[in-house]
Amino acid sequence: MTRLGKLTRNTWLRVGLLAGVVALAVWGLATQWPQVQAALEKLELWQVGAACADALAGLFCMMLAWRALLADLGSPLPVPVAARIMFVGQLGKYVPGAVWAVAAQVELARDYQVPRRRSVTASLVAMATTLVVALVMAAVTLPLTSSRATHRYWWVVAAIPAAIACLYPPVTRLLLNLVLRAARRQPLERAVSLAATFRALCWTTLGWICYGLQAWLLIRQFAHDGTYLHGQLHLIALSFGAYALSWAVGFLLIFFPGGIGPREAALVATLAPVMPAGSALVVALASRMVMTLGDLILAGFGLTVRRLRLGSQDTP
Repeated sequence: MTRLGKLTRNTWLRVGLLAGVVALAVWGLATQWPQVQAALEKLELWQVGAACADALAGLFCMMLAWRALLADLGSPLPVPVAARIMFVGQLGKYVPGAVWAVAAQVELARDYQVPRRRSVTASLVAMATTLVVALVMAAVTLPLTSSRATHRYWWVVAAIPAAIACLYPPVTRLLLNLVLRAARRQPLERAVSLAATFRALCWTTLGWICYGLQAWLLIRQFAHDGTYLHGQLHLIALSFGAYALSWAVGFLLIFFPGGIGPREAALVATLAPVMPAGSALVVALASRMVMTLGDLILAGFGLTVRRLRLGSQDTP
């Protein structure tokens, strides 16, 4: 085992890193707490609770998509184990930089004899799948509800063809082998199959439906009725598209940990036609709180389930 491999398996180092990323996630929420608190005062408790439930369901669906890809590559994992790897590892997205979540998932997956190549592949394809569904959802819904957002963020929608092409197995394999070659790793044993890609797309789409409902529960409290909106279906379409677009903006601007800042700005801009800027900011901050709490709750769930199943002597 290399020196780096021994270091990444050190229990105390892992505990320290986990505490650090949790602190960063909490700090990102705490720095906006005065605004978040004001937002919560304008929302009913059942709306916040239902939005949290939708966020948790969406995150769980994303985990199942990643698990389906990893199983197709030859490393099937039980749901509790997959939950532990995905939900604890994804806290790395709150660390500045674009690779920490994937790196954390790769190292956690090694505890279950998952080769690095497979876990890297599953994580990157899962991220690409999530982005593709978000872009398609925004492209389908926003032209019907917010032409202003479509014009302002045209470059996000323009990324759809390239993102979809990256999901085609031969293209996926070519790109990932280039990444592995640059990292001086062996090429992939095999590409993700079309069947597994389709399963991952189905789980991811279901997850995005949950995310859209989370946004709708928060937006409906502030959206005004008028000539712009034509009933609840129009509002639901706007909610789905606005959140999908704002998430994609935060994801593509990789220098901002967890998309903090760009995601909220994009959501406020997209919602501007149907509510005042102050109300749109309330929605953006409340959504950030809900999604961050979802990340923290499921990370705790992953650790707890693993300890119940495998014993407290294992590494965190």
